[in-house]
Amino acid sequence: MKQKILLIPLVLLIALSLVAVGCPVPVDPVEPVPDPYPTRPITLIVSFAAGGGTDIGARLLVPHVEALLGQPITVINVTGGGGWVGWTRLATAAPDGYTIGYLNTPAIQVGYLNPELANPHNLESFSAIVNHVFDIGIIAVRADSPFMTMEELIDYAVQHPRKLSFTTTGAMGDDHLRLLAIEAAVPGAEFKAVHGRGAADSIALVLGGHTDILAINVGEVVGLARDGEVRVLAVSDLERSPFLPDVPTLYELGFGPIVNYSARGIGAPAGVPRHILEKLAEAFKRGMMHPEHVAAMEKVGLALKPILLDEYYQFLKDEEIMIKKLLGW
Repeated sequence: MKQKILLIPLVLLIALSLVAVGCPVPVDPVEPVPDPYPTRPITLIVSFAAGGGTDIGARLLVPHVEALLGQPITVINVTGGGGWVGWTRLATAAPDGYTIGYLNTPAIQVGYLNPELANPHNLESFSAIVNHVFDIGIIAVRADSPFMTMEELIDYAVQHPRKLSFTTTGAMGDDHLRLLAIEAAVPGAEFKAVHGRGAADSIALVLGGHTDILAINVGEVVGLARDGEVRVLAVSDLERSPFLPDVPTLYELGFGPIVNYSARGIGAPAGVPRHILEKLAEAFKRGMMHPEHVAAMEKVGLALKPILLDEYYQFLKDEEIMIKKLLGW
């Protein structure tokens, strides 16, 4: 019995001596701690002019996101090239999360898919963070226009090809694609496209009497319609907009299932660390859902549609595939 009792301390002594001479002891690996983010102000690029739907939505959202991140976010408008002056700056910025920007479909995809442009960037040049707005397209005329209905406007366009001028916010953007879709749906209808530099430019052209037809998005026309400055003839969706419930859809008017919109979300340069993207996505989503932001967006007619990270990237990729088919690129 005494021998067994003496053996226990001896075994413990041997074990301790093995540790002392370097016998390995399993240790759980320590996870690296991500760098704190953000620690300084963030720049948010809007690739279209001030006063347009993207700019308005951005400026309504930013204060709520600043409160969550604890850093100021400066919105800057970098216009030109159908949005690609701003997107090029975004794509080539440092991938540290301090330069982010709005990604607008279909304009962003058109700008790198068009073989004539030889754009060195594409969707892989960006990190997807979160979609913000899903803004349906509209067809409108000035309040004193002789065209009271979409049918009257189309009939005139068939009888007088290229007589009516049709604003767009840029060649091959969503407004221009809406024009091409209408022309494809109505044999003989032809319009003269007038490519502007953004929604504010298009509105000025129509209200000033320089062009006949205003093609922008619901969020950019609600205030004009409410103030009696324009008459909205149709929306390009399968269902009426809750912001313009009295305006028929192109589909119900018999012009085919034309669904045309601008989706606007936030992205960053490719290569931003995942933990930063996740923090931004969560902050922007929570900011979007703030009751004050929801109410403000409803007031200006901008529909919220949050889509996060990988799902948002896939949404952008699906848009790319659709545009390739539509334009034959």
